[in-house]
Amino acid sequence: MEEDDAGVVVGGDAPGSVRLSGRRPPRKPGRGARARRRNLIVAGSMSALVLAGTGWVWATPQKIGSVDAGLSGTEQAPHGAMNILLVGVDKRDDLTRKEQNRLKLGREVGERTDTMMLIHLSEDHRKVTVVSLPRDTWTTIPGKGQHKINSAYQFGGAKLARQTVQQATGLPITRYIEVNVLGFVNVVDRLGGVTVCTPVPINDPKTGLDLAAGTHALDGAKALGYARTRATARSDLDRIDRQQQVISAMLSKALSNPANLISFVNSSLATIKVDPDDGLVPLVEQLKDVSLDDVKFASVPLADVNFKTPTGESAVLWDKARAADLFRRIAADQDLAKPAPKPSVKPTQSLRTVPPEQITVKVLNGTLISGLGARTKAGLVDAGFKVPGEPGNTTRKDFAKTVVRYGEGMEASARTVAAAIPGAELKRTDVKGIEVVVGQDQPKVGRPKTATSPSTSPSPQVTPTTRTASQNICKKDG
Repeated sequence: MEEDDAGVVVGGDAPGSVRLSGRRPPRKPGRGARARRRNLIVAGSMSALVLAGTGWVWATPQKIGSVDAGLSGTEQAPHGAMNILLVGVDKRDDLTRKEQNRLKLGREVGERTDTMMLIHLSEDHRKVTVVSLPRDTWTTIPGKGQHKINSAYQFGGAKLARQTVQQATGLPITRYIEVNVLGFVNVVDRLGGVTVCTPVPINDPKTGLDLAAGTHALDGAKALGYARTRATARSDLDRIDRQQQVISAMLSKALSNPANLISFVNSSLATIKVDPDDGLVPLVEQLKDVSLDDVKFASVPLADVNFKTPTGESAVLWDKARAADLFRRIAADQDLAKPAPKPSVKPTQSLRTVPPEQITVKVLNGTLISGLGARTKAGLVDAGFKVPGEPGNTTRKDFAKTVVRYGEGMEASARTVAAAIPGAELKRTDVKGIEVVVGQDQPKVGRPKTATSPSTSPSPQVTPTTRTASQNICKKDG
């Protein structure tokens, strides 16, 4: 579709311009200490994300916009591992005709997400992993069925976008940051441009980009075209690589001297929106020692890059096994550049000790995914288990992984159930019998092997392709 080709994509790192003033702007009537503290924290956090080892920590109060991502009431711990969803929103309604023509953005109205990135901060906040989520990912959007992942925002705004990513990755999203990508041009220009490297020539009339293969210094408008063009062999996948390269170039340029850093942070703050739950952590001190080498970029492993949807759209499908392994390793703070450690197999959980025909199971849906409980019940029945009645629902709707809960004296039977649901967790509780609480991992139920059956070797673990921010930067000759 024309709208897809014309969408602005800059990796969610693209805000607008704000002029620095020697005095603090007057407070708006009714603005409380809660809002002021949130603005101060966000400003400091943005500063810390680009300080990267300079040891200089500061924060500039700015007016930060808010957006409801449904995080109210969730735990906002100031320490520990953290998952942040960064969403780039393409909104061009307020552009003049001249600006639209200059940037070749088209004249569509409304808002759409053109970029989704999952940012994981390690337990000690010394490592940052950025995973780009292809916008054409074909996935389940809670309550809406199968669609491309970038449709979630159009269907239900920030809340549904967060729920969709959380469901797809199995990682709890505890922070949400939304940026207006149209300010990207101003940010790059305030930095004095960025340097990028393209291995192939790019000629894209839709974005106005015409580059020979090699290294180029780009101003804001050209950097925008470079970040959003799809006019290369792998289309959106090549564009993800270019987005990561542009982000790395911006970080490198921002760190080159204090003036660039101030310009970058303050021009970025203009279009940031965060969840109004006031809990965005003060990352200033915690991230001040993070360097470009500590920032790693990764992409989701794909099984089909030419998938045709039932509606005739072109989409991509994730490699579910490898993607699940990627996000599992991220959650465990493992270095993605190193081979994954071989998983230990517990015979008591991988082999059955009680026949399924002798086990009665209750199924509960622990997510917002409609029909997931019924699908799981059907799988358990096919595997030989007794599942009377209709599946129920848990009070909580954010179970990331499937859990097999069992009461006293039911451990052996629970192990058989867990053996039929790869990846399920066993948990002793005060329930009567056995309950399967289905999580966002959407497990596939199979027939559990008997204790005398030979176990198959685990599938080989594939090391994801990753690059650090330093590796993404163009290297000077000599």
